[in-house]
Amino acid sequence: MPSIPNRPATPGDDPDADGNSPETTPLLRAARSASPTPSRASTLSSLHSSSNNSTTSSTTSPRRTLAQKTQLIRSTSLFAALLSSLCAGSITIFSLYGHIFQARLRYTQFEVNGLASAASVAMYAPVPLLGYLCDRAGPAPLSVLAAGMFGAGYAGAAAAYGRAAAAVAAGGGAGDWYGLMVLAFVAIGVGTCAMYMGAVATCAKNFGRGKHRGLAVALPIAAFGLSGMWMSQLGSHLFLNRDPSAEDGEVDVVKLFVFLAVLLVVVGVIGAFGLRIVDEKDLIEEAVEELERSGILDGSVMFTPGRVEGYGAVERGNPFDELEDVKDPAEEEARLKKQWVLNAETRRFLTDHTMWCFALGFFLMIGPGEAFINNMGTVIKTLYPPTLHYEGKPTSAATHVSIVGITSTAVRLLTGTLTDLLAPSPKAQHVQITTTPRGGLLSARGFSISRVSFLLFFAALLSLGLAGLASGIVQNHGDRFWVVSGLVGAGYGAVFSLTPIIITVIWGVENFATNWGIVAMFPALGATFWGLVYSAVYQGAADRAAPSPGGGGGEQDNLCYGEECYAPAFWAMAASVWVACGLVLWAWKGRNGWAQRGIVV
Repeated sequence: MPSIPNRPATPGDDPDADGNSPETTPLLRAARSASPTPSRASTLSSLHSSSNNSTTSSTTSPRRTLAQKTQLIRSTSLFAALLSSLCAGSITIFSLYGHIFQARLRYTQFEVNGLASAASVAMYAPVPLLGYLCDRAGPAPLSVLAAGMFGAGYAGAAAAYGRAAAAVAAGGGAGDWYGLMVLAFVAIGVGTCAMYMGAVATCAKNFGRGKHRGLAVALPIAAFGLSGMWMSQLGSHLFLNRDPSAEDGEVDVVKLFVFLAVLLVVVGVIGAFGLRIVDEKDLIEEAVEELERSGILDGSVMFTPGRVEGYGAVERGNPFDELEDVKDPAEEEARLKKQWVLNAETRRFLTDHTMWCFALGFFLMIGPGEAFINNMGTVIKTLYPPTLHYEGKPTSAATHVSIVGITSTAVRLLTGTLTDLLAPSPKAQHVQITTTPRGGLLSARGFSISRVSFLLFFAALLSLGLAGLASGIVQNHGDRFWVVSGLVGAGYGAVFSLTPIIITVIWGVENFATNWGIVAMFPALGATFWGLVYSAVYQGAADRAAPSPGGGGGEQDNLCYGEECYAPAFWAMAASVWVACGLVLWAWKGRNGWAQRGIVV
């Protein structure tokens, strides 16, 4: 058989290990291996390899440096967020001094609740606006706002209390300074909202896309609950009122307010420099892809220069057409893209009927919890009528503020961790928009418990604590009150932790501050409403019992003792939580609810 002549290797031939074509003969390969050329080639190959390693090293080094810088920013932001949360909950220690306003300034129960309600409304009402600002401008401006509001609020409250106390001591009334006190607590409420929102949004966006999203959201919320515990203990020990006429455990209100003003201004400034969102552009790009797949955004139209067809024959100009006129087109395009995405997700959130059922349920759960925490000091006072003799030292508001803080913090961390481990996880890390059969988006996981089941369980604990108080089992037995404060603290903390976690799971994290802000606005109305209900019940019972059991009238006439002072209000609060559970259950399992739409929660 004739031999086939050798030919040069063509691009279609597969070279062998030495780089020769398959046509090369073994003899020629042996000759090449015997020649000195490979030695030179080996040297050149070594030099080339060394050059490649050097190039790779020089390329990898900036990437590694960038990754280290990103990790440093993320860690610093986490520290700043937790510090902000640990100090933002100063309003939760209102029970530490609320009853002192009654005793020292002779405020009625309505006036005391007016201060608590003013702070609650100011703390929740601006949440949608501040959430909108946080999503679009970042958390740092919110921290600056918090520093200013806290400083002005607590300084104003200290001044108002000092002037009012002096007026009462001189035989006058404290009413002239009540307006300033209300304004001060409004500022404190706004400061609380701004500092809390900035901290939670930072953690949610920096860490909320991974498998530990529950813990990422629960950490700052738990720290917020912990702030009431350490502040109440510090206030009851470091700022005790040394006046001989002061009761045991009574705090010096002016000194406490001045301390809080200085502390929170410093923390706000730290947050202004420390709170940063990492890789937000990547977050928006991923959200764009998710929304494009869902059909809500048409990427070919929205993010391509040209004209966007409007409704009918009307045509609207695409804002991206003007990118040529800006100094940094890439930066401006990213800003416009972010604006499109966040606005689309906000519309989606507001038009989801299950969100409104969920928000109303949150309103009916949190309102009673807020009212209990704000009025715990006066409730404890009703347990000890002065006509009865008690063995041992009466329980104090500071003790139960700490119990609420401890149980609330522990349960927030517990629910965040357990839901990460046991709750089902959607494949998508952004807004869930689906009509697939139930479980269609589930990632691989065996046994699971829905986050809604956790929410309903702890809401039941909250109602159990409220009903237990209303039943009178702690009346004249203040040593049992820890059961009530523990149950309410656990239920309140879990609801406040699980609600934002559920929002991130269903509606994503990129628009979290706006979405959570809309839902978090509702507790303001709940706290105000139930505070007024409790005040009406309390004041009505006090008026019917006048003159007071202590005799002598005077400043004791506005105080109330006995089960009738609180029982009707707390029975109604327990019923409110039961109705809330029904609304949340409807949003989950009802017609066109999350379960029917295949939404994993």
